[in-house]
Amino acid sequence: MLFEDLKGKKALITGASGGLGLRFADLLSTYGVAVTLAARRSEALEAASSRIRARGGSAYVIQMDVTDSNSVAAALSGGTSFDILINNAGISGSGRALDLDEAEWDRVLDTNLKGGFVVAQAVARGMKAAGHGGSIVNIASILGHRVAGNLSAYATSKAGVVQLTKALSLEWAREGIRVNVLCPGYIETDINREFFLSEAGLQLIKRIPQRRLGKPEELDGALLLLASAAGSYITGSSIEVDGGHLVSSL
Repeated sequence: MLFEDLKGKKALITGASGGLGLRFADLLSTYGVAVTLAARRSEALEAASSRIRARGGSAYVIQMDVTDSNSVAAALSGGTSFDILINNAGISGSGRALDLDEAEWDRVLDTNLKGGFVVAQAVARGMKAAGHGGSIVNIASILGHRVAGNLSAYATSKAGVVQLTKALSLEWAREGIRVNVLCPGYIETDINREFFLSEAGLQLIKRIPQRRLGKPEELDGALLLLASAAGSYITGSSIEVDGGHLVSSL
């Protein structure tokens, strides 16, 4: 059966208290992966992990602030060696570049780029020490490849994640560690649903070649491919799931 190799593997998912991170945790758990959900909000993590366990899955919780290397080290000090990392923690941030203050720039870059590196480094060290390889899937955005107004810090951070993915994949290939990046387009979630019903949101949807938003479950195939043995010869790659948005006319 496709993706059968995932059964019994251990995965760490950051930013897993809600949104796409929680979706990825749910997805992997249905394939028999023991998932560890990490985020700053422990209450939301406990509720999410309880739902996974209630349906027969294996789920654990660790509180972690990806912007703090000490927090990451403490959270991963238990000695667990993960087979899969879904590096999903991130924030949006917005504001005109002329008005953007240094603190907001640092907040976005520290979470989206530095935090992704710190967690990847810690997990990769564990993979190497355990003598097995693994798969790291960084979650970026189509804004890692193009830009949009008033999102200079976010777009820069996600472009950095794309390039970081390539650099890590090159360095870690001989350790048996694959590193790839998944770049979603505009995916409908509880957070953005109201905006996409507005006039500005509807105009944005018209710029997507498929003329619709993506659904969270439409990321499943790409994530499973990159996390499993089905993608064993894929590393350093970027997969865009965006309804054709990146190839739309300028």
